[in-house]
Amino acid sequence: MNRKLRMGMIGGGPGAFIGAVHRIAANMDGAIELVCGAFSSDPEKSKQAGETLGLDPARVYGSYREMIRTEAALPTAERMDFVSIVTPNHVHFEPAKLAMENGFHVVLDKPATFTLAEAEELEKIVTNTGKYFCLTHTYTGYPMVKEARQQVMSGKFGAIRKVYVEYPQGWLSANLEESGQKQAAWRTDPSKSGIAGAMGDIGTHAFNLAEYVTGLEVRKICADVNTIVPGRKLDDDGAALLNFSNGASGVLFATQVAAGEENNVKIRVYGEKGGMEWKQEDCNTLLVKWLDKPTEIWRAGTGYLSSFAQHNSRTPAGHPEGYLEAFANHYRNFALAVMASMKKEEPEAEWLDFPGIRDGVRGMLFIEKVIESGRSEEKWVGM
Repeated sequence: MNRKLRMGMIGGGPGAFIGAVHRIAANMDGAIELVCGAFSSDPEKSKQAGETLGLDPARVYGSYREMIRTEAALPTAERMDFVSIVTPNHVHFEPAKLAMENGFHVVLDKPATFTLAEAEELEKIVTNTGKYFCLTHTYTGYPMVKEARQQVMSGKFGAIRKVYVEYPQGWLSANLEESGQKQAAWRTDPSKSGIAGAMGDIGTHAFNLAEYVTGLEVRKICADVNTIVPGRKLDDDGAALLNFSNGASGVLFATQVAAGEENNVKIRVYGEKGGMEWKQEDCNTLLVKWLDKPTEIWRAGTGYLSSFAQHNSRTPAGHPEGYLEAFANHYRNFALAVMASMKKEEPEAEWLDFPGIRDGVRGMLFIEKVIESGRSEEKWVGM
């Protein structure tokens, strides 16, 4: 197939943050081009976004329903191949459902849906349609996070015993939603965000990172969930004890009121023989720790890493890659898998290493259970 994949976008119009990130990530490797979009629920704002992006006005739509219906009716050689959905949580399920049922693959911003029931229904749709589905949990796109997973999977650390994962932010230390700040407003609104605030927004990233790196699933959770800023309608702080499928224990915390913190996502995993540590502030480094010898410093872009880490690196060692490249890795791997399916070829294992609908269901289950536990006197709840 000697052409780029054609992408449509839902959301990501004027004032949006994550839509621009998706467009940069999708464009980074030259395999995808944006051809159409419904960028806002306001047709005029959607038109404005389309003009800014230089799109054909005939393919800038006033609603996602119009876009999916119209694109599906175009000849195969013209219509979009997949849709990227970058709307607030309450507008995830229906456009993803319509897109797949009309023959389009889907990239969806996290969390997958507004409710767990929607995520479970979406899983059935993905299975029934056979379409590729990518959920953009950014942090598993980093080469050294992929290396961490490969090292755990190799068994060299022995059985995993302990997991610590954290995501501290400080940007919601004040009541920004009352000032009309768009990103704060929808994230703290239960009608748009769902039952969780910080735990849904960034806690799901920490949870996904823990399950991805360890290859284990959380079976039980005991949570303390708080709303610190007066007048806020959803949680902005929380922590949870985790119990994994192999008996390992863990600790997760996520907060948006740690004043002065930015986005220093961090994970530490310990087994019988050793462990590892990764943090986003030094994302090109993986610390590998041993019981009986010095800590090793592993670096991105080097030849001693696994094929998964090397496949997801673009530059030699010492040339930093970061958040946008990690995001782009999900898009590139998704695109490679879709292109392989169009050519009726089997994708490489490295191409399939992106978050999917199962991650989406697990994330929504985490949200439901962490809030349930946080409100419960019993505390420990099963996953």
